[in-house]
Amino acid sequence: MNLIRPLLAVASPSGSSARLSVLIFHRVLPVPDPVFPGEFDAVRFDQMLTWLRSAFNVLPLDEAIARARTGSLPARAAAITFDDGYADNCEIALPLLKKHGVSATFFVATDFIDGGRMWNDSVIAAIRNCPSPVLDLSELGLGQWAVATNSEKRQTIAGLLGKLKYLPHTERLATVEALAAISGSELPDDLMMTGAQVRELRSNGMVIGAHTCSHPILSSLDVEHARTEINEGKRCLESLLGEPVSLFAYPNGKPGKDYRAEHVEIVREAGFDAAVSTAWGVLDKAVDFFQIPRFTPWDRTEMRFGYRMLRNLFGAPAERV
Repeated sequence: MNLIRPLLAVASPSGSSARLSVLIFHRVLPVPDPVFPGEFDAVRFDQMLTWLRSAFNVLPLDEAIARARTGSLPARAAAITFDDGYADNCEIALPLLKKHGVSATFFVATDFIDGGRMWNDSVIAAIRNCPSPVLDLSELGLGQWAVATNSEKRQTIAGLLGKLKYLPHTERLATVEALAAISGSELPDDLMMTGAQVRELRSNGMVIGAHTCSHPILSSLDVEHARTEINEGKRCLESLLGEPVSLFAYPNGKPGKDYRAEHVEIVREAGFDAAVSTAWGVLDKAVDFFQIPRFTPWDRTEMRFGYRMLRNLFGAPAERV
């Protein structure tokens, strides 16, 4: 990283020309997952934090945004975010963040607090725990899928998530419920944080942001339904924490596909200070503060990690709507 650090300083200077790199994560598992070996586990996340701290000035996202607005960001500025509200964010990620002395922002979908489960996790659990070598979903119009090995399960999960992701919200939930019943699998009810864990994150200096109630793809909803999801998610978290919630993350987050300009305006009207997407890029003076880009550096070596961060800093501007 020492070889890349001078280049990072050029690509990410301080002051009015600063560029803020915002990283996005979802889970930090206690041990590697044989079905998803690419997911972050505790050892790998710990190593990534070591690399990040050695080359970047890591700030809480709300502070970084405020400093970006006033042109007072330090060189090599970065912020860490997590989406959705998984329990391992508190159980595994929090101790590691504290070990390295950094803060992160956690965007929480409120319907899943205290025992809820996201639709994609229902699919993953149904496939992971399926007792048969082949899952026959013909009655749902989804065909037959091999699930005997970890590789087959991984391919099946990816295929099914791709087919289901952009179905209308209610149709998707009904299909996933039927899929889980056909699989004969037991589904977990402890994947997401409890209200106490959300408060624990906040009491340890972490930032809590809103992520709607049920994590819908906003572009699939009518405008009033989208407005309710955005406003109620904010209200629920503010009630839980007893303080304002000022940051928002668009579910799925692809500009123009998962959310549109009208959703950006709803977020502004709801009283948020800023919002984040999942388009690659950095926050600089040209970026809309209600469409801040984020990305995930998945690399497994320090040099590749540094190169990925550098490439994102020098990369093409993030998409906007």
